[in-house]
Amino acid sequence: MNIIKAHNLACPIDGVRLELQEKQFVCANGHAFDIARQGYVNLLPVQHKRTKQPGDSKEMVLARSQFLNSGVYQPVAKKLADITLAQMAGSNKICLMDAGCGEGYYLNFVCTYMQDKTGDRDLSLIGLDISKEAIIEAAKRNKQITWIVGTNRQPPVDDESVDIIICVFGFQNFDGFNKILKPGGKVILIEPGSEHLKELREVIYNEVKKSDPADLSCLNEMGFVMTDSQSLQFKTGEINKEQLADLLLMTPHFHRATQAGRDAASKLTKLDLSVDVVFRTLEKKH
Repeated sequence: MNIIKAHNLACPIDGVRLELQEKQFVCANGHAFDIARQGYVNLLPVQHKRTKQPGDSKEMVLARSQFLNSGVYQPVAKKLADITLAQMAGSNKICLMDAGCGEGYYLNFVCTYMQDKTGDRDLSLIGLDISKEAIIEAAKRNKQITWIVGTNRQPPVDDESVDIIICVFGFQNFDGFNKILKPGGKVILIEPGSEHLKELREVIYNEVKKSDPADLSCLNEMGFVMTDSQSLQFKTGEINKEQLADLLLMTPHFHRATQAGRDAASKLTKLDLSVDVVFRTLEKKH
């Protein structure tokens, strides 16, 4: 499989196709966006920001990077790569976007996995995240991937130009996804199951509520049909105090927990965690 650079980026101001000119992306109306020295491009204009520094902070990005690099979630990445490959059948040119890519662990894993597969296919990969700090970290992982700062609400990509969108524990916006997906395109959602990290949740919350991933039948009206659902459960084995601190900081539980809950988690020296992840694939029918 041939990994190529994405050529379907769009101006976030007027939606016109961006063309690469030396170290800039420029649209026909003269809007220009520099490629940063780290290799990414910022396509999040001020008017699209809801806060001054949207998305994950530098501390959260570092925590996620350290935890994921330890390999604890590698089975999740491997299953994601397998499911993604299965959705590529019959296509010779594929554009894959990770919507909310964070610091790039999962998309980099998929890229490396696909590179080892035989076949004369061209694959372009786009990593999109609203956090500039996350994209800076992601750009260190893989120079073959097109890394961009942007939002899932208004992805700076040509209409109907993406074949597969993956969204790993991320913010889903199906209006934005629908706009950029080709007819027949796929969305692969990776979400926590009801038992995910239950041992940690039992420490930080007084009451642990089990909840399944949201019902997506409302998306039928938009033309999305669920075509596949799979789950993955495993135990991490004992992870240490530093890994637990990174894990807590990288999840929404850090902000949802009370100070007492965070204090209780900080006293843990080791924990054997349950991982419960659901993989759902939707197809855009029209």
